Amino acid sequence: MPDLKSVNIRPMTAEDIDQVMVVEYSAFDVPWSRQAFENEITGNHFASYFVAELDGRIIGYCGVWVIVDEAHITNLAVLEGYRGFKVGESLLRQVMLHAVSQQARSMSLEVRVSNKIAQNLYRKLGFKNGGIRKNYYSNNGEDALVMWVRL
Repeated sequence: MPDLKSVNIRPMTAEDIDQVMVVEYSAFDVPWSRQAFENEITGNHFASYFVAELDGRIIGYCGVWVIVDEAHITNLAVLEGYRGFKVGESLLRQVMLHAVSQQARSMSLEVRVSNKIAQNLYRKLGFKNGGIRKNYYSNNGEDALVMWVRL
């Protein structure tokens, strides 16, 4: 078990993208492109991203858009080998605090209907089922469960 007491959660910078891409490719069948992350960090004033760093290595990240009083989680990923140790929970808690600081009143996200582990995390933090987006995921047509929480 990795010693995660010294995980540091901090805002993501453009210099972090190389390491974030490693996490992205470890977590998703259809990963975001480097350009997508660059656009989010440098060009999207609604977007904020946070990384979980351990001994100088990024082991997870989470992104959120805050538009008026609503926040939307864009993505949350933890590097294989560090999953199950509350890194994702720490990231999500930090992003929820950030959204509140930006006057967000609610937060939403989409999660694969098959991803019960992620759904359990979201429920632990107060998210409730909000509906289904049919055929949401382009790689296999899987439905997405939309989840919401009041902040």
